[in-house]
Amino acid sequence: MIVEPLWKLRQRLGRWLLPVIFLLFFVATTALIFSSVKTKTIDYYEGQVVDESIRANKTIENVAATEKRKQIAAEAVSPEYTFQEDVGKNQYSLVSRLFELVTKVKKQAQEQYQDALANQKAGDVVPSISIADELVDLKKQFESLDTDNLNFYQKFDDTFYQNLFTLSDEEYNQVKSLALKYLTKEYKKQIKEADITAIQKELTNQVAKLSLDTPAKNILETIFKQAIVPNAFLNEKKTNQLRQKARDDVQPVMIYQGEIIVREGSQIDATAMEKLKLLGLTSQKGSVFPLVALIMAIILQLLVLLSVVLQESNLKKRLVKIVAYLCLMFSGLLIMKVIQVIQNESISYLSLLFPATFVPFTINALLERRLAILAALFQVLMAAFIYYDAVGTSIVTIIFISYLFSGLMGTFVKKSTIYRQRWQTLLWSVAYPVLMSLVIVTMQGMSFVDWKTWLTIICSGLGNIISLLFIVGLFPYLELLVSDDSMMVLNELSNPNHPLLKQLLEEAPGTYHHSMMVANLSANAVAAIGGRSLLTRVACYYHDVGKLKHANFFVENLPHGAENPHNFLLPEDSKQIIFGHVIDGAKILAQYHMPQMVIDICNQHHGTTLMKYFYVKAKERNPEVKEQDYRYPGPKPQTKEAAVVSIADSCEAAVRAMDNPTNQKIKEFVHQLIESRILDGQLDESGLTLNEIHTIEHSIVNGLCSTFHSRIKYPKMESEAKSMKEEQERREN
Repeated sequence: MIVEPLWKLRQRLGRWLLPVIFLLFFVATTALIFSSVKTKTIDYYEGQVVDESIRANKTIENVAATEKRKQIAAEAVSPEYTFQEDVGKNQYSLVSRLFELVTKVKKQAQEQYQDALANQKAGDVVPSISIADELVDLKKQFESLDTDNLNFYQKFDDTFYQNLFTLSDEEYNQVKSLALKYLTKEYKKQIKEADITAIQKELTNQVAKLSLDTPAKNILETIFKQAIVPNAFLNEKKTNQLRQKARDDVQPVMIYQGEIIVREGSQIDATAMEKLKLLGLTSQKGSVFPLVALIMAIILQLLVLLSVVLQESNLKKRLVKIVAYLCLMFSGLLIMKVIQVIQNESISYLSLLFPATFVPFTINALLERRLAILAALFQVLMAAFIYYDAVGTSIVTIIFISYLFSGLMGTFVKKSTIYRQRWQTLLWSVAYPVLMSLVIVTMQGMSFVDWKTWLTIICSGLGNIISLLFIVGLFPYLELLVSDDSMMVLNELSNPNHPLLKQLLEEAPGTYHHSMMVANLSANAVAAIGGRSLLTRVACYYHDVGKLKHANFFVENLPHGAENPHNFLLPEDSKQIIFGHVIDGAKILAQYHMPQMVIDICNQHHGTTLMKYFYVKAKERNPEVKEQDYRYPGPKPQTKEAAVVSIADSCEAAVRAMDNPTNQKIKEFVHQLIESRILDGQLDESGLTLNEIHTIEHSIVNGLCSTFHSRIKYPKMESEAKSMKEEQERREN
């Protein structure tokens, strides 16, 4: 998997990671295609016998480009900063102390006023305590402070303190709470000198949105302006060491050889001389326009790619999309370049062996369709540069249209069709592109009695068959690199011999059976709404693995006739054990490096639902018990799959506990449970539509009814029937 290594690299390089990735792709692609578009100035003459093969370029090191890459690598290193946690604590303490002093002064002023009223004589008027008096008292309090603290408080002018004393008790407490809250939040992060202005601006914007009066807002803004200071300081020595290491790690930039024009030991005849003149390889200066156009095309591709990917909010997914796209595109271009080097004018049809469907299909299946379409388009554009020498010939038209059509057909192939409907994969990736090749050949007026025409069609078919083989053979491994929940991983996790499943079966057999039942119900329901059925099934297998820690405290694992251990526990203790199976389960799954979505479903399968039984018991003991204390920690289901598991889990457990479950009882119960989940807001964040919820309900009801339908009990022997009849008569008598 490339996600974690890529994320670690992101943490090291920071915002420079994308420029470095783009630069690497730019350099690599330019170097790969350079020999196809580069024309160099050489003074050759007809009749000359060359000592070595004349190529489009030589393999040399580009010293300037290497130095530039070293410079970029050094600049891409994120500066190292030293974080001083005490700075934040000190600033928090100063602000907190300020409010304590103001509170003390206000309290003393109020006490003095009350004492004056109590000692008031007839006819005397007791003046109220003025803000100016309070301000004087506050400054007297400052006299007892040390110099550093006093300097901080002197940064605030009298208007600030006057506004502070004019606040009502409610506003004062609110301002105090908000000031300390925001300071705590900000000082959890590293604050550099350059960040101060942005942080203060952000805090000002947040304060402006608060429902406070203007003086209260001004007080908060003033506090933030004085209290927010840097707590991270540049470590120049460490930064310079990292930059030097980055320079040393840079590999030289190489320019590679291209097509052979005249082989070693051969004479430059008139035909070869003419080719050299057309290509600009004689004494005439070579044209730079093809190279400039190539550079512009690569930059355009990167810009469009960036525009599409920036719409992805998740940074990890954004990085994966960029790296996966660029790697797949470069791999496709590399194959195309190899074919171009091998072929010559007599076998130009070899270019049709290129698997043009594979890269767009893989990008569509692993990333998204828009990027797949982008790959299909730029795959053709890059082919125009790689086959630059063939421009103007009839084969180029066939190449371009075949590549474009095959690439776009790859965007129509879904990942699920590889495993379930392979005939569709065969249709989109082979049949239709071959038919398009027939159309192009016919349009070009090529003779069907010419063997080259049939070789062209055959090569086109072979190229699409190679695409199909790549799709079927390589896709599972590529998926394994990009995703942690690939088909191979899920199939391995669904194996009953997995250590966790074996442990669950041995130590918590009831939970194991329950998980299998929930898996069947959930997988069928998710398949009915077009979700990820296999992933849901695997997640269900492991969703209750946390019960291994206290297996006998869950009723499904109790031996027949055993006393429920919760009868001997306080509701608070029972609650912690039940809650713990979610948290412990997530920890166990993380230790086993399970797919993130399996861990998420484990965390979310109870959402924030109420543990009613123990809540009611606790309420009987203590009427002041809060409902929130007996709700699962959540979060609520964040995906459709997690929501389905949440519903199926509760339904299976409840129906299993029913006496004589009938189809009608099951149907009513499932409907009521789903309705209660909707009213409780448990499905609000899952993305389920009402129509999908109805489909899920129907699927779960059918699954439960087929499993828990009532059965007629038949006596096995006549003696058993007789004894049963006698027993019934005794009861009636």
